[in-house]
Amino acid sequence: MARSSAQLVAAIRQTANRLAQGANYQWGHMGSCNCGQLAQTITQLEKGYIHGAAMWRHGDWSEQLRDYCPQSGLPMDEIIDQMLSWGFTKDDLAHLERLSDAKVIEMLPPDRRCLKHNQRDDVVLYLNTWAELLELDLLPVPSIQGITAEAASGVKV
Repeated sequence: MARSSAQLVAAIRQTANRLAQGANYQWGHMGSCNCGQLAQTITQLEKGYIHGAAMWRHGDWSEQLRDYCPQSGLPMDEIIDQMLSWGFTKDDLAHLERLSDAKVIEMLPPDRRCLKHNQRDDVVLYLNTWAELLELDLLPVPSIQGITAEAASGVKV
């Protein structure tokens, strides 16, 4: 799972909000799909540029991530580089494209766990839930009667 940071959570939420407010969404378009939407937020690139970058190589986001090479110089690999530099993993992005991360799905209400990867409302729900999950990592670890969790792990019982 992604290295949680306030910046990363804000980018996910911004993407969800943009989609919820009616941003152009098209799952079959590399710049307007689930990952394409997040790529727009992270890179500030237009959807058309992202789509064009993806056309240098065959495949959807999952295949692009599988074939990713940071030294290739290909525009799509440079986009992926930027996303990874924010703390995302290739698995995070592949899961986003299919709305399939088990930890995110587990946090959804039981009656909303059957997501369709190409439905805007499901993407918004997934993104917001993912942001909530990552925010849990940002919360301070509570102390137990003045003993921090770090110190408690070294205490012999």
